Amino acid sequence: MSKILVIFLDGVGIGKNDPDSNPFFRHEFRFIKNVFDDIPHLDNQKLEKNNTFLFPVDACMGVDGIPQSGTGQTSILCGVNASEILGQHFGPFPHSKLYPVLEKSNLFKVLSEKEKRVKFINAYPQRFFDYLNTGHKRIGTFASAVLRSGMKLNGFDEVIEGKALTAEITGQVWKDRLGYSLDVITPEQAGERLINLSLENDFTLYEYFFTDHLGHGRNKDSFDIIINTLDSFLFSVLTNLPKELTLLICSDHGNFEDLSIKQHTFNPALAITAGKNSGLLATRIKKLYNIQPAIMDLLCE
Repeated sequence: MSKILVIFLDGVGIGKNDPDSNPFFRHEFRFIKNVFDDIPHLDNQKLEKNNTFLFPVDACMGVDGIPQSGTGQTSILCGVNASEILGQHFGPFPHSKLYPVLEKSNLFKVLSEKEKRVKFINAYPQRFFDYLNTGHKRIGTFASAVLRSGMKLNGFDEVIEGKALTAEITGQVWKDRLGYSLDVITPEQAGERLINLSLENDFTLYEYFFTDHLGHGRNKDSFDIIINTLDSFLFSVLTNLPKELTLLICSDHGNFEDLSIKQHTFNPALAITAGKNSGLLATRIKKLYNIQPAIMDLLCE
């Protein structure tokens, strides 16, 4: 029986071989360089080593304009070309016209209906729940999909109990900026927690959005801390992946790979598969909307 872990990285594409603009060439990212012995770029978009595959995913999906998060993430979760449905790329939140699609076809819901154990790992601070209680509906695609599936979002209690991760991985921001009393964990401990939780479920997803923030020029003062934390976290997961677990790292559009601009790019989105069925997933996923059916096939075969 397959168990799938998805780590979603917002706004990470495959860019030019240019250390001035592309941080993958400027910094030593172990989760790529140490795993593949190479760095992907537009002239070398596919890497493979030890049953681990790095490859491009089409984020434009035949629709003019710069890819955006709302349509890209809906395409990933629901297996539809959300941009084609709208006639445009749209974000950062899902367009209201996509709510019926999210309601019906998102991975959390369809897998739950097939009696699969499903887990969204992200935790949210109390101020997010206060925002929801005011009636606001402008929330991210993943949180929206979870709520539309009848599932509860994680909060502070789940973080303390070791059942969830904060958005920035370690809990440092929750402690320093939000005033929560909690023990900050290392990226490696976060990776271990994520793996252990994934082994308890059939489908597990963790969303990381700070890469897109960095691409837009935010969090400049924390750039090195953010990328070092993310790199250590991903490297830990990749190098400690159990044989029964399938890992998919994916994104919705390019951005982070070109820091010379503060907007999304037309570049292909980055994807990595590792572990069980990694080669099969790598061959099945060409466009964002291939991800949902590929996962469904593995878990419901």
